[in-house]
Amino acid sequence: MKIAQGSKSLIIISFFVCLVFFVLIFITNQSLLRLIFLFFAVLIFLKSFLFLIFFRDPDRKIGKGIVASADGKIREISNINDDDVGNCKRISTFMNLHNVHVNRIPIEGIVSNITHKKGLHLPAFKKESEKNERVVTIINTNIGTVKVIQIAGTIARRIHPYIKIGDKMKKGEKIGIIKFGSRVDVYLPTKKLSKISVRVGDIVKAGETTIAEIND
Repeated sequence: MKIAQGSKSLIIISFFVCLVFFVLIFITNQSLLRLIFLFFAVLIFLKSFLFLIFFRDPDRKIGKGIVASADGKIREISNINDDDVGNCKRISTFMNLHNVHVNRIPIEGIVSNITHKKGLHLPAFKKESEKNERVVTIINTNIGTVKVIQIAGTIARRIHPYIKIGDKMKKGEKIGIIKFGSRVDVYLPTKKLSKISVRVGDIVKAGETTIAEIND
C-alpha cells in the first residue's frame, strides 16, 4: 500500500510505541500491569492500522476535462465573483475520515501563488468555516486563473503542501494533503466552462472524476 508523502513518520512512530507496550507485557511480572499494557498496545495498534487507511495514496487514472481535487462528497456548487478568478463556479468537496486525503490539481497549469492563512478549526460544513485555517493555491492555466483552497476543519488541523510557486503541474498531480480530511474548494472561470459534470451529493475521486468540461 502506497503511503502519502509526509505521513510515514507518524505511522512508524505509532507502530513503534505499540511495539514498546507489547515488549513491556513480556518483561513485567505483575498481572495488572500486563492488562494495562495490553490495553494500550491494542489501542495503539488499532490507531496505527487506521493511520494506514487514512494516509493511503492509491494511483489514479486521470479523468477527462477538469477533475476533482479531493475525494469525498460534493456539498456545494455556487456562482460567485472572486477577487482572483472573477465570475466563477465554486465547487466544494467535503472529505470524511475514510476518504483519501491527498489532494490533486484539477487542470494543467503553473502555480503562481501559494498562501497559508491561519485561522480557526470549525466544522468545515458550517458558514463560519470561512474563517478556518487554509492554504490557497492560484494556478495559471489555458482557461485563465483557477484557484484551489484546502480548508482545515475540527479534526483536520494540518495542511501539508507538496508544491511551490513556479511549479509546472500536469492535471491530476498531487498538490498536498489535509491530514484527517476536511474540505477543498475549486474555483473555475465560468465563461470557459461548457458544463458542470457533478451535482450536490455526488461522490468524487481526486484526479479521476470529471467535475467540469471546457469550452472548445
